[in-house]
Amino acid sequence: MDAAKTVESQVKDSPTYSAPALEKGLDILELLHESETPLTQKEIALRLGRSVSELYRMLNILVRRNYVANYDDKFGPTTKLYKLSQAHPPVRRLLSAAIPIMEELSRQVDFGCDLRVYNGGSQTVLAAVDAPGGLGFSVRTGSEIAVAPSASGRVLIAFQDGDTMELRLREALEGRPEPEIKAFRKEVHEVAVKGFAALQSRQYEGLYAVSFPVLDVNRHAVAALTVPMLPRIDIARQASREDVIAALRESAARLSQSIG
Repeated sequence: MDAAKTVESQVKDSPTYSAPALEKGLDILELLHESETPLTQKEIALRLGRSVSELYRMLNILVRRNYVANYDDKFGPTTKLYKLSQAHPPVRRLLSAAIPIMEELSRQVDFGCDLRVYNGGSQTVLAAVDAPGGLGFSVRTGSEIAVAPSASGRVLIAFQDGDTMELRLREALEGRPEPEIKAFRKEVHEVAVKGFAALQSRQYEGLYAVSFPVLDVNRHAVAALTVPMLPRIDIARQASREDVIAALRESAARLSQSIG
C-alpha cells in the first residue's frame, strides 16, 4: 500500500481525524473575511472562543505569509486568497475573455454588469463593470451573494444536469421549508425553458435584474452574466428591458463561445 492510500485509509477509518493548527488558521481567516472591520487579537480570541496565546503564533504566520495584514495591532484579510482563486487557469481564462465583453455590454446598455459563479450554496462575484456614467446599481468584486433572491442564482442552478441542479438547489436553500424549495424548483425549471432569468428585485425597490448563463461545451452554466437595471426618475433616456435582454443574450453567447 503506497503512502497516499495509507493516508486516505486513515482519514476514512478515523472520523475524528483533524489538523488542529490548520483548523485554527482557517477559523481566523473565515472570521476576518466575515468581519466588516479589522479585529484586535483579543477580539479574535473572544469570537473564536480561544485564548490569546494560542492564536499569537498563528496570526504571526498568517501576517508573514500575507494572508492577513496588521493595521496597528488590528488584523484584517488581504486580497491574497482572491488573487490565488483568480490564478486558477479556468477562472483566469474566463476573466480574460469576459472583461472586454462586459465593458462593451455596459457601454451599449448604459448599465453596469457583473459576472457571478456558484460557490457552495452562494454566489461569488468574479468581475464587475460599473455603468459608463458612474451612476447606478453595482456590486463589489469578491462579494458573496445569496442564491435564492436573485436572477443570477436561478441561472446558476437552472442550467445544469438534473443531479447537479438538485444538489445546488438543496444546498442553496438548506433549512428552508419544503414548500419554499418546491416553489423555487418550479421557478428554476421555468428559467431553464425560457433561457434566461429576469425579475424584479425582492431586496431593493425599483431594481430589475436580467441574467443569462455562460455555458460550457456541455451547455452547463459556468457563470451568470447579469445586468442590474435601476430606473432613473429624470428625463435621461435609458435602454429598455427588451434592449437589455437582447444585448445581454448576445454578450453571453459570445462569452460562451469564447471559453468553450
